[in-house]
Amino acid sequence: MTETLVGNVGRRMAELGYTLPPVNPPQGNYLPYQRSGNLVFVAGQGPRLMGQLVYQGVLGGDLGLDEGRKAAQLCALNILAQLRHACGGDLDRVVRMIRVAGLVRCVADFGDQAKVLNAASDLLCEVLGAAGPHARIASGTHSLPSGMAVEIEAIAEIA
Repeated sequence: MTETLVGNVGRRMAELGYTLPPVNPPQGNYLPYQRSGNLVFVAGQGPRLMGQLVYQGVLGGDLGLDEGRKAAQLCALNILAQLRHACGGDLDRVVRMIRVAGLVRCVADFGDQAKVLNAASDLLCEVLGAAGPHARIASGTHSLPSGMAVEIEAIAEIA
């Protein structure tokens, strides 16, 4: 089940061939996003679809760079799904992405965290246009909840 998108962002997503998944339920006692004024803080989004983990594993171990990039893209789509919910269904209300922070579960000598996160950043910029560019950090870690390969959080300004 997917959500129908409206507005410029919805048309751009359709043209680019992206489908926005339904929001994933929180995996614990926290909010999937929190709004403070015009800022929306989106909690870490994993590569889940319909609540099910799609990309599980370790980059540089049992997962390759391409799988990591696909996991990051799914995380970015989940961020957009949460933002859509925070914006009352209208992603055109996103004024700008402020910051994206991503963790890549990887082996100790894996050095392509930025390449993995580039897939999420590229998707956000493609979909949101001028509102997409953001500050970012890409880090590696040995463990993430549920064994997920990538987790990404974001801060956005909305109108």
